[in-house]
Amino acid sequence: MGPTRGEEVTMLAIYPTARQALRRIGAIATQIEKHDSDLARQMRRAGTSIVLNIREGSQSQGRNRHARYWNAAGSGAEVLGCLDCAEDLGYVRDVDPALRAELSHVVGVLVRVARAAR
Repeated sequence: MGPTRGEEVTMLAIYPTARQALRRIGAIATQIEKHDSDLARQMRRAGTSIVLNIREGSQSQGRNRHARYWNAAGSGAEVLGCLDCAEDLGYVRDVDPALRAELSHVVGVLVRVARAAR
């Protein structure tokens, strides 16, 4: 159940960073799509899942909130795996280390937030 009338929604501070990463993920997915549309589609789905689950978690409570944050973290790890596959298969060369760092940071924050709920 979400907040009641007059209650403020608390959005994680990492949300804008996740959105920024999603824009960069979309650009790389466009390059990957020329070689492998399935991998590009999977990467886009995982990238959007990060943002959507953070947003949904902000409207949830208790275990549901933290489950959404775990899902978002898992999707972030999936995007990192997609980037590894794209590099290993020669679809892209040298993914920007800043994007990897940004995604790793987002995943790390989400894991810490989800663990804090235990």
